[in-house]
Amino acid sequence: MPLIRLILIAMLLTSALGQPARTAVPAQQAAPSPDAAQLAAFDARVEAVRKQFDVPGIAVAIVKDGRVVLERGYGLREIGKPEKVDAHTMFAIASNTKAFTATALQMLAEDGKLDMNDRVIDHLPWFRMSDPYITHDMRIRDLLAHRSGLSLGAGDLLYWPTTDYTTREVAERLKDVPITGQFRGQYAYDNILFGVAQLVVEAASGMPFKQFLQTRIFAPLGMDETRYNADDLVAGDNVATGHAKQDFKDLKPVGTLTWRNVSGAGGLYSSVHDLTRWMNTQLAGGAMPDGKGRLFTAQRQRDMWTMLTPIPVSRPSVPELLPAMPNFLGYGQGWMLSDYRGHRMVWHTGGWPGMVSRLTLVPGSDIGVVVLTNQEVGAAFNAVTYSALDMMLDEPAHDWVDAYAKAVAKAGGDADADWKKHQAARDADSRPSLPLARYAGTYRDPWYGDVVVSAAGKGLAMQFAHTRELAGRLEHWQHDTFIVRWNDRALNADAFVSFELDPDGKIREVRMEPISPLTDFSFDFQDLRLHPLDGKQAPANH
Repeated sequence: MPLIRLILIAMLLTSALGQPARTAVPAQQAAPSPDAAQLAAFDARVEAVRKQFDVPGIAVAIVKDGRVVLERGYGLREIGKPEKVDAHTMFAIASNTKAFTATALQMLAEDGKLDMNDRVIDHLPWFRMSDPYITHDMRIRDLLAHRSGLSLGAGDLLYWPTTDYTTREVAERLKDVPITGQFRGQYAYDNILFGVAQLVVEAASGMPFKQFLQTRIFAPLGMDETRYNADDLVAGDNVATGHAKQDFKDLKPVGTLTWRNVSGAGGLYSSVHDLTRWMNTQLAGGAMPDGKGRLFTAQRQRDMWTMLTPIPVSRPSVPELLPAMPNFLGYGQGWMLSDYRGHRMVWHTGGWPGMVSRLTLVPGSDIGVVVLTNQEVGAAFNAVTYSALDMMLDEPAHDWVDAYAKAVAKAGGDADADWKKHQAARDADSRPSLPLARYAGTYRDPWYGDVVVSAAGKGLAMQFAHTRELAGRLEHWQHDTFIVRWNDRALNADAFVSFELDPDGKIREVRMEPISPLTDFSFDFQDLRLHPLDGKQAPANH
């Protein structure tokens, strides 16, 4: 999910992290608070969230002082089917995976297999960014901090939706992904460098990333309900089905996507039951539940929770969200860092086709909250999270359902206004400069690869060569600009496709950009620079 932006003073963070970590206590005992009435009221709020935001199923877990306060499910694993969500239902946790990748690297640093200040090329000699200085000076911790100079979501089309590239091939294509910002100069969320990070784990450990996670993290923590990615799901698994509103309107189940080629950025599936163990280990500074020893040291956690990338503070879109506006925000290594009502928070969100989630820690109060959902609406996990935090921190109750409903309505209204501007600027009577057959051909982007435009009946079709799901028909919009309408209407990622002609009427370049501001940023069509391959015409597609 796109993340809000704020600023932190590093000295404040360092001071807050200077406190000793607590000793782990058994995670399955009942916590003394909140009481039954508060929990019943919380259950009612979760159900109100499901109704307001049309979410089929939600799973929530809350821990405090090493104990599980609540872990339960609400609603259905899939609409139209009877199976209910429970504490053991697995969801795609998407970018909440990033903290596992950061932890893996820190564990290897503790083993003496690497140093977080090592250059990436010391472990992956073939690694290249499009800027030689960044290539030379990129450190391992830089891979985890969203400060590389890449733009928001740069390179995501190499694996979103699922592509046929390997993890190594994705990383090698970084040499052609443009740098648009200053190295270590500003925050811009990316996924692709976490794929590089998993390759560093493999190089340093001598084992596949999947094996490292299983043997060094999942098995020691007893996380039996966690899967490396969707490829590891088997028949009979208690797993939720994702849902999306096709064309932002009609709620439908969506197909399962897997990030087998950049799993370190967002591949994992897990349950809230398993994630109570993960949260308690994090809150304990690396000490594992049930007194089983340490996964990592408190010093390693302080490193992960130290801010590397400050993020400017923005006012919320509606005044009802002001109570959630933090005083600071930034990114450490695989974790967002901010505060809520004066309480320091360490957290992350995850966005996936059909599933979104949030995991939040409040270290000073020894509280953790995780919310997993099977619908693409971040307002739902935020409303549940802040309701849980208010209850656990004994803060004044706030109507987060109403607040986020107003924010969603405003975002929808803004998107409608944006579309109306496009319609007002359109010359509906214009015609393409060329016969449609002249637009057909194979076009190549330096970092993505080939995109094919072909004849389809009386019109045109588009197919991304390495991404099966990115197939659709082109509709003329105006002049030499078309709209690609993807066959999979749950993508919600239709885009303008503009053909630029040279003085002789030949196609020089094709550019794309999403139509709706609600489209996920991982559809980074705007970064493509597609050029025709001379003499290579696309086959007709009848």
